[in-house]
Amino acid sequence: MSADPLTPGPLTLAQRLARQIDAGGPISVAHYISEANQHYYGTRDPLGRGGDFTTAPEISQMFGELVGLALADVWLRSGRRPGALYTELGPGRGTLASDALRAMERAAFAPRVHMVETSPTLRERQSALLPHVVHHDSIETLPDDAPLLVVANEFFDALPVRQSIRVGDEWRERVVIRREEEGRFMAVPGYRRIADLPPIAAEAPEGAIIETPIIGAGIAYALANRIARQGGAAIIVDYGYVGPALGDTLQAVKAHQFADAFADPGEADLTTHVDFTMIGNMARHAGLRVMGPVGQGHFLTQLGIDARADQLARTDPTRAAEIMAARDRLTHADAMGTLFQAMAWVHPDWAEPAGFEG
Repeated sequence: MSADPLTPGPLTLAQRLARQIDAGGPISVAHYISEANQHYYGTRDPLGRGGDFTTAPEISQMFGELVGLALADVWLRSGRRPGALYTELGPGRGTLASDALRAMERAAFAPRVHMVETSPTLRERQSALLPHVVHHDSIETLPDDAPLLVVANEFFDALPVRQSIRVGDEWRERVVIRREEEGRFMAVPGYRRIADLPPIAAEAPEGAIIETPIIGAGIAYALANRIARQGGAAIIVDYGYVGPALGDTLQAVKAHQFADAFADPGEADLTTHVDFTMIGNMARHAGLRVMGPVGQGHFLTQLGIDARADQLARTDPTRAAEIMAARDRLTHADAMGTLFQAMAWVHPDWAEPAGFEG
């Protein structure tokens, strides 16, 4: 390794992780994901054509507008509770929030804007779009005296998960070791035994993997408790599944292509599929009502994306084909329509969000 005491300049994340492994032994997959994504999001704007991936709000303004109108509708039908906050978890460039707030304003609703974002680069982009935004490192510092209207779009997928792998009659935590090539790592079964697994573990074959979103579940439960105390609702959109399930869903994306998740950590976006059953149960335990998950295509269609696309196309006929292509990408089953799922949480005294009917 070139991570040598005599090497000039700062160490790369790969070099720091290699040293950590050399000194203390293998690290968990969860720790590896956490370190890699903290570095990745903290050092760049990863979105758009010049970045590594594109999210739904960057594809079309329709996504943010419809999400914003859904939350405004909940607020209106719940008695126009004063002081409500629009809160987004991991808001990217602020595109979704900008579109959502513009749509909310048309509905005579102007909530205060509080974002949970740790990346200095992305905070700067958000502030340029949303001059009055207040940033937080975590949900713990959000105001506790007002209803919360929360959006989490592609937030939970970037959080670390614990991976357990079946080895004989045991389940062990999957860990990361370094390879000889610089910047290269690999995942192997560790020695720590894992016992707290769902019933599907009993009949799983040798080598099967179960992912447990311990961090995501904790954040979901804390957020749900805030909504239970303060009132409000949350809309969560991500790619995921109805769990529990077997399988390794860890993937890396760089320059809009899949990459090796265990090469050059911190230089690609690492994600796993979201267990919507787990995060939904956290909300239920906190006393909230849960709607969904339903496919993103179903959700947006119920909210009126077809009518909105027609309206935009009539307003600017030169962009009609582009607008319809964006609608199809967001809603069709062979694009984002079923891979991405939508879920809503709502306080028991608040109206249910639209989009989950049928």
